[in-house]
Amino acid sequence: MDGTVFDSVAELYDRVRPTYPDGVFDDVAALGRLQPGARIVEVGPATGQATRALAGRGWSVTAIEPGASLAATAAERLADFPDVVIERSRFEDWDAPERAAYDAVFAATSWHWVEPARGYAKAAQLLHRDGVLAVVTTHHVLPSDGDRFFAEIQDVYDEIEESHPRGGPPNPDAVIDPLAAQIAASGWFELPETRRHVWSFTYTADEYIDVLRTYSGHIVMTEAQRSRLFSAIRERIGRRPQPTVEKHYLNIVHVAQRR
Repeated sequence: MDGTVFDSVAELYDRVRPTYPDGVFDDVAALGRLQPGARIVEVGPATGQATRALAGRGWSVTAIEPGASLAATAAERLADFPDVVIERSRFEDWDAPERAAYDAVFAATSWHWVEPARGYAKAAQLLHRDGVLAVVTTHHVLPSDGDRFFAEIQDVYDEIEESHPRGGPPNPDAVIDPLAAQIAASGWFELPETRRHVWSFTYTADEYIDVLRTYSGHIVMTEAQRSRLFSAIRERIGRRPQPTVEKHYLNIVHVAQRR
């Protein structure tokens, strides 16, 4: 499975996937020392949720997307941004302009699809001497005072034989992200500085199911598995006094200087 798995749900992905808190981009700008006019290569923009925020800061963005439908949707949605270019390619295979020297290579919840042996070298080669690799990871978390629905629904995942963390998502403080060490171990970048952002979004049952339809693990489920899971989600949320769920996300920002 690779990042193009989302290509089959491009329109739904664009409609329901949440974007990122402004603080994420504040951290990328501050830690990467990125000024208006900075030149960015974005890895795996999907339909452009993060791209809009990058362009909104006055940065010139070349976004590299392997999925044909995702790239087409991104190009349509971002047509009003003259400094955004969508290129269809895997990042590792992208033919960059000769002598290109970018200020940052940026990836939001997409770097895990990149082949490490080629990806880190490619990113370093695209950057000028003071350029940075900026990677945002996303984790599904459950604070101690969070919505217990996400722990309680695990029995249905067990029933359909889909592996999920027993007891539900972890507490944000318990999340250990190995990416910082992996970036430094690549040999191309310094140990990154990191920042954390915990935030939440409230969904109805149908809204939450639509989000699940855009997750790679749920896309590759059998129809019977999805039907059982989604039926249980609708039933359990529907019998709540307030028929919604509050889902918490943890974004970790990693910004590493090129060696």
